[in-house]
Amino acid sequence: MYPSPTNGRIYRIAILCRETVKLGPRSASNSTEAATLPKSARIGAKWPEAPVAGDALPMAWDPTGLRISFTPEDPDEFARPLVSFLVRRNVDDDELPIHRHRKGQLVVAAEGSVMCRTLDGLRIVPSNGAVWIPGEIPHSISMSDKGRSYCVFIKPGISPLPESCATFSISPMLREMIFHLANLPPLYPLEGPTSRLVQVILDELAQMKAEPLHFPVSNHPRIQRIAAQLLEAPDDRRTIRDWAATVAMSERTLARLIQKQTGMSFGRWRQQLHIVIAVQRMSMGATVQAISQELGYDSPSAFTAMFRKHMGQPPRRYLQDRAEGTTN
Repeated sequence: MYPSPTNGRIYRIAILCRETVKLGPRSASNSTEAATLPKSARIGAKWPEAPVAGDALPMAWDPTGLRISFTPEDPDEFARPLVSFLVRRNVDDDELPIHRHRKGQLVVAAEGSVMCRTLDGLRIVPSNGAVWIPGEIPHSISMSDKGRSYCVFIKPGISPLPESCATFSISPMLREMIFHLANLPPLYPLEGPTSRLVQVILDELAQMKAEPLHFPVSNHPRIQRIAAQLLEAPDDRRTIRDWAATVAMSERTLARLIQKQTGMSFGRWRQQLHIVIAVQRMSMGATVQAISQELGYDSPSAFTAMFRKHMGQPPRRYLQDRAEGTTN
């Protein structure tokens, strides 16, 4: 019999999946990410390599050395259409490694920010935002220090959400229903009040508003190289001509490659990274002035103008509206 979250247990779910995805080679410099990477990005210098078709993925991994304690429940074992669990992060917790599971996962940021890494890039959402990861998609989830989130696992074939990863804002009503479901036994009766609540949640998921909080990274080695260096030093202001020389390509060829692989020009791609990092840093309490300096802008007003252009609001107003559960 599965224990109920009402017993006060904190469910740390993502690690419990039976399959984990093999990462690419890791250098000594990024073997312990939290200790070496800039606090703005928390991402490895090498992007995870996509598994080769037909390759068997390694089974349950050894958590020795990680500082997170996990419960023995596997979300795929709960024979219910949708379940919700509370997850908290302590200051010294590690990021969960790349893994996958059968059910789709919606991670709702209740406090702080949530970061999701997938093979196609990086997604970060602030409070009252959510990251959607369809079933069988390799991913890694981390939260800001002392963060709190809710993991919603959805049975394959019943989700109204897209077949690719996405970021959303959450309405106050949907947020409260997800929070309430996490306080109920995960093995609820298939007919009854909880099942009806689950159906309403599924209906409301289809109404969520998409948020542009994705920094795309393809599997092209030159794109990965540039992305890794920008993540290590987001204030790097090298031009596309400089980067072309760095990766041994002509400026025109690199511009076409970035546009093809990311759907953005180089300048817009770098700005998207700055937006994603800024959302995370603001969620951690950083000031606009500190963020603008960290990202290499000449002034806070220059950074604010860029943010407003692409997000429709100045940085603080954007974060305040999401914290209050309101969006345009």
